[in-house]
Formats: sequence, structure tokens, C-alpha cells
Amino acid sequence: METRELRYFVAVAEELHFGRAAQRLSMSQPPLSRAIQQLERRLGVELLHRGARSVSLTTAGEVLLTEARAALDAVEAAGRRTRRAGGEGRGAVVLAAKAGASSDLMSTLVRAYGAQPFAVEVDVVLCGAGEQGQLVRDGRADVALLQQPYDDVGDLHFRGLVTEKQVLVLPAGHPLAARGNVSMADVESLPGLPQPRWPRPGGGFDDGPGPAVRDHTQLLQLIALGRVCALMPSSIRSSLRAQHVAVSVVDAELVTTVIAWPRHSRSRAVADLVQAACELAQVTSST
Repeated sequence: METRELRYFVAVAEELHFGRAAQRLSMSQPPLSRAIQQLERRLGVELLHRGARSVSLTTAGEVLLTEARAALDAVEAAGRRTRRAGGEGRGAVVLAAKAGASSDLMSTLVRAYGAQPFAVEVDVVLCGAGEQGQLVRDGRADVALLQQPYDDVGDLHFRGLVTEKQVLVLPAGHPLAARGNVSMADVESLPGLPQPRWPRPGGGFDDGPGPAVRDHTQLLQLIALGRVCALMPSSIRSSLRAQHVAVSVVDAELVTTVIAWPRHSRSRAVADLVQAACELAQVTSST
């Protein structure tokens, strides 16, 4: 199969209309229809149910849509990484991280790696919640700092760096702020102060009564205004202001910050940065 055919099929499968798909692809409808028919003949399966007024995917078509999207993403990612590697010298390595998260770890890592004689420039990309993993997957970043269990690392290589407890961040003056610690039962039954709704990987936000939040800066402002509370890694304490209070949650799940990169990566710069992160984690854990 050619990438051109996959792009044609994805357009039709997403639009479920040959005319709209042709318009999206800036081509006429007849050659698009012929290309899809040729693809079906080559695969030996029917990909689309064609009705008088509608088009729908067959079971085989649903499978190809998933696989085609992944294949096209991989092709685009390969192009981005190749162009970046083709720069002068060894080029730069792009590190993606969630804005407001792991800031101390990230700055220490960049300094430690930059002190090495073999280091290349590190371009740091700060993004919203849940976005850094996708930046690695689609080739816009080479490596990312992710947090389990919040972020999905299933299809990436990764190494754990720091494991920490969670705290409940509250507006200063809240009745629970005076307590030394709370339980998850306290958090779940907290009246009038909902948890935030974070973005979902496929789009939209988590369900719940709380406000939709995209990053830590927005979240901390909402907490200060008394609109929301949030479970966060204990390292967030260094970013809090007088309007916030962090209370330990004794039975909350531990959070592990990991450094992650594509499984097929053969970049020496990425390997060196990962090695520097692992060595930094060993030093930190021994002190």
C-alpha cells in the first residue's frame, strides 16, 4: 500500500462521504473512488458499505482506519526526526514536559546533561497536560518527562526517575488545610470543591463537575480562587504560593516521573540524555 492510498482512505473513512473527502483532498471525486476501489481489490476485502445516501465502514475498514492513522503518523514522525537529524553537527534534542510539572527535575537534568562534553543543545517544549507523550509519538519531540499513573507510556521505552507521594492542594484558609494529612475518603467526600477535569488523549475532558483545566498554571489559579482542589505530586510544593496549602494524602497512589522515548529511536543524543537522567536519579535517591 502507498501512503497516498492510505491518506485517501482515511479522508473517506473520516468524512463518510466521497464528495467531502474529495474536497478535503483538493481532488475530484471519480479518481478518489477509483483509488479506494483499487485498494479494496489489492487487499481482497470490502472497506466501505456504499449506500444510495450514506457510506459506512466495514469491520475491515475500521481496522484499516486505525492502522492507516498509525502508519501515516509514523511516516510524518520519521520525516520530522530525519530533518532534525540532518542539521549541522549532531543537531538538537527536543525534550517535552508538562508546563509546571517536574520543573526542578527538568532544570537539574538539563544542567547536568549540558555539562557533558558530548552534549548537544536541548530544546525544551512545555505543553499542556497529556500532550508531551503525543509530541514524542508524532516526532515533534525526541524524549519526554511523563508521570505515571497520569500519562500513558504503553508504546514507549521509559525509565523511572523519581517516585513521590501525592498531596491535596487546597486554597489557603480551607478547613482541611489545618490538618497534617488526609485520606482519599476525605478527598472524595470534599463538599463544594471539585477535582479538575483534565484533557483526554482522544479529545475532550474527563467527566465530572469540576472545571476543565489544561495546565498547572491555570489549575493553581483556580485553586487560589477557591474553585477547585487537586491531587498532585508532592514536588508541587516548591511551586505553591501563599494562597495554596498542600496536605499529605496518606493512602493516595504513588506518582513516578519517567523519561520516555520512542521504541525505535537510535539517536545517540537521546541515549545520552536518558543516561544522564538515570545517573541523576541514582544520585538523588542515594542522598
